[in-house]
Amino acid sequence: MTNPFLAESKLPYLLPDFAAVRDEHYLPAFERGMSEQLAEIAEITADPAPATFGNTLEPLERSGAVLDRVATVFYTLASSDTTPHIQELEEDLAPRLAAHHDAIVLDAELFARIDAVHRAHEDGTAPLDAEQSYLVHRRRTEMVLAGAALDEGQKERLRALNQTISTLTTRFEKNLLNDTNELAVHITDEAELAGLAAGELSAAREAASARDLDGWLVTLVLPTGHPWLGALEDPATRARIMAASRARGIHGGDFDNTGLVLELVRARAERARLLGFRDHASVVTADETAGSPAAVAELLTRLAPAAARNAAAERAELEALHGSAIGAADWAHAADAVRRERFAIDTAALRPWFEAERVLRDGVFFAAERLYGLRFAERDDLRGWNDEVRVFEVSDDDGAVGLYLLDLYTRDSKRGGAWMNSLVERSELLGTPSVVTNNLNVPRPAAGEPTLLTLDEVETLFHEFGHALHGLFAQARFPSLAGTNVFRDFVEFPSQVNEMWAMWPEVLADYARHHETGEPLDPAISERLREAERFGQGFSTSEYLQAALLDQAWHALDVEEAADVTDAAAFEARALADAGLASDAIPPRYATTYFAHVFSGGYDAGYYSYIWSEVLDADTVEWFRENGGMTRENGERFRRRLLQTASARDPLEAFRDFRGRDAALEPLLERRGLA
Repeated sequence: MTNPFLAESKLPYLLPDFAAVRDEHYLPAFERGMSEQLAEIAEITADPAPATFGNTLEPLERSGAVLDRVATVFYTLASSDTTPHIQELEEDLAPRLAAHHDAIVLDAELFARIDAVHRAHEDGTAPLDAEQSYLVHRRRTEMVLAGAALDEGQKERLRALNQTISTLTTRFEKNLLNDTNELAVHITDEAELAGLAAGELSAAREAASARDLDGWLVTLVLPTGHPWLGALEDPATRARIMAASRARGIHGGDFDNTGLVLELVRARAERARLLGFRDHASVVTADETAGSPAAVAELLTRLAPAAARNAAAERAELEALHGSAIGAADWAHAADAVRRERFAIDTAALRPWFEAERVLRDGVFFAAERLYGLRFAERDDLRGWNDEVRVFEVSDDDGAVGLYLLDLYTRDSKRGGAWMNSLVERSELLGTPSVVTNNLNVPRPAAGEPTLLTLDEVETLFHEFGHALHGLFAQARFPSLAGTNVFRDFVEFPSQVNEMWAMWPEVLADYARHHETGEPLDPAISERLREAERFGQGFSTSEYLQAALLDQAWHALDVEEAADVTDAAAFEARALADAGLASDAIPPRYATTYFAHVFSGGYDAGYYSYIWSEVLDADTVEWFRENGGMTRENGERFRRRLLQTASARDPLEAFRDFRGRDAALEPLLERRGLA
């Protein structure tokens, strides 16, 4: 049987041929891909000619085609539709892939050639154009921070640490998926689910049926809170769901993550010291727009006191209406009651106006058409990794833009949360187009029932589509600069901007229609929704900042400090208390043992990125409002000056080109009620 990874896909847009992939294809393709790429690197370093951009950087950018093809498909399945075989292979591959990566980034001869190209540009001997210069700078910086300048003894220890870290992060993700599934809350008495809409009850019954259970099953989501807590009337049921969510990874058993986290933090701290840094956070921020942990701390600690004050005021208001003290499981329910009283908004009752297909076509796609002139045609002839995946061809007046794949529904084989990924990244050097994906975890309704979204799910779809637009629009010559390959604390910016359009009057009026009657959402309700956006910002800012500061606390530990931590829960409690954000009613959005972003998702010491990017986002929203809002002219400016170019140059330069100045903090403070 031919291995589909060994040759370029024959499908339109180089879409991977998922239907042709079998379990037995992965390992041989990984092994061949690693071997071929190392041979390609050896050919570069063996070239007797002096190093140039053309004989060093370009072949480096072309290397690893087979490995890239198999890794893209494998890790798409590992996240979106995993199997026991994939999980086992992922754990086996983790140290091997870490070693392969090290073999490249720690190659002294390769580093010497890249450094020579960099010096020749700097001294004017062999000047490069702007994108070439940016690529050389990025590659050189990445190799320095990876340890390319260390001696061989240090590199040997670094390789061992990298393999350990890779294995631990893979185990963390596997444990979390399994524990999230295991801790789903089984309900046998429908009365305990009073308050849920018919569609939510159907989804819970479907989830139970899928596991051959009677009754209903409330599956957990990635964050601490659950989207049904606001509607559920039974305090005991709310408490069960919250307790199950917070127990993930910390209740003992096969999937406990507590010891694993301590090992991981210690390994990262030792790795940082080897690289010449005090702690892991210093390594990470050295290659971000923030520049240092101090800059991150300055922003987070500036926001924390005001967020805590606002949260305390919100709690007092909720408890006054509730008539008693509220705990973490009750907050969403009490907040929904306040929204009903103050703003005459019942978020659960709004779901019939947020039917998923209409939100997608008349909301998300509608906004993209108005701003960027995009058109979307569903391609039923093309298949994704699961039968639930939908494929859309994207075009504009200039022709084809790429493919967009959407995997909307939750399933036991899919990790929690929502994300964007690229299957193919546009590169002029390789002649490749853009193929991007969005994954969400919306509960699937019963057969024949409509998919009715919560307002949070609507905003999540707009957010993730913002990432997809970034991937579709980004134009770069070189693969390393293609797609969303920007600094991590910049990458959330385009997605956050796209969230704006979910509540934009023109867009909301187009998609918010009753799924049975087609009746538009009352304009008065639409206006109250926008008025209510600031309500609850104390809670949402506090739960986010708790997670961001917790991430920083773990990764600000040096080697000795990390060794001294023996109790993960106690460390977490102390870190939140020190930040002035500890609260029995507001837990962190993610607690340590299920904080996938930072212990398996590549956001280690980088969860601050969301609020850092939101500074840019809030200022950009202000610009749109100042300049006429949703117009094609404004969309084209944002596309041409930011989305298309920010991966191929300093993204803050791209922002200044778009905005005319550096970002101001005031719009964010105003938005979140922190001014």
